[in-house]
Amino acid sequence: MNYAVLINLGILIIIFAVYYYFEVGKMGTKEIALVATLGAIAGVFRIPFASIPNVQPTTFLVAVSGNVFGPFVGFLVGSTAAFISNIFLGHGPWTIWQMFSWGIVGAISGLFNKKIKLEIFAVICFLYGFMFDWIMNLWHVIGFIRPINIKTVALAYLTGLMFDIFHATSNFIFAVIFYDEMYKILKRFKDRLEVTYIKEVGGDS
Repeated sequence: MNYAVLINLGILIIIFAVYYYFEVGKMGTKEIALVATLGAIAGVFRIPFASIPNVQPTTFLVAVSGNVFGPFVGFLVGSTAAFISNIFLGHGPWTIWQMFSWGIVGAISGLFNKKIKLEIFAVICFLYGFMFDWIMNLWHVIGFIRPINIKTVALAYLTGLMFDIFHATSNFIFAVIFYDEMYKILKRFKDRLEVTYIKEVGGDS
């Protein structure tokens, strides 16, 4: 139980630190609005798929957002998407884990810092399905599995394997169908923000 408390506390601290930096940072109102909008879109699009186990476009949308805007914005979009979607689907102790997990998806995608080949991005999104679910499985293990040993942990992960496959496969399909178009749309918004910022700086000088 001590490990469970420490891990949960650690995740809370990470999320709080990211949002605190976001609060005191130098982002303008347009950038803040963009993060809120992308997080809301990624979160709301999870809701229509709630009846299909582990199939939703949220992971893909968070991944492409991070890929375009970078790891910091990617983390914010992912964590915001989890929080907003759970307003409708139900908050609980799992919320901070979902915020952290989708945040990690966005942050990792932001490390690429350029458009990725469609096939590679689709495979990455496929792997995100397992990564996200395995992090969430860890929450289940430390919260509900007793005793914790190799056998019980392996059984917990094997029990959810089919759902992991559903998540990974749906991510792959969403990426194959929508990645190129979504990247173009978000990249266009990013370019407009950068041009606006440069003009404003130039106008003040």
